[in-house]
Amino acid sequence: MSERIKSFDEFWPYYVLEHSKKVNRVLHFIGTSAAVTTLGMAAIRRQPSLIPLALVVGYGPAWVGHFFIEGNTPATFKYPLWSFLADFKMWSKIARGKMDREVERETAKRAKAQEEVSAPPPDVYAVN
Repeated sequence: MSERIKSFDEFWPYYVLEHSKKVNRVLHFIGTSAAVTTLGMAAIRRQPSLIPLALVVGYGPAWVGHFFIEGNTPATFKYPLWSFLADFKMWSKIARGKMDREVERETAKRAKAQEEVSAPPPDVYAVN
């Protein structure tokens, strides 16, 4: 992806494809759940010292998923706000059992677009 993405709607398909492997998505789900739980505990206990732990338990599993499972760089580095929002959108879709289908749909769209780009031009001089 060389051009800068200009909207969340444009970012979402990119994000989905960067999370094509289920193990990576599960690691994100675990990390996001752990981070929210840790932040909740920090608030309940009035212990702001737990906030750095929330970052570690949230981003740690996600980054393992990107670097070692997907073999890509987390979108957080280039699009931090949209990536943060997309993490929660993905978390919700996983919780509702809809994320696998989302990945299948975006993967099919990408494959179709690549077919169209790589298809040879029609032979305008062919005799039918």
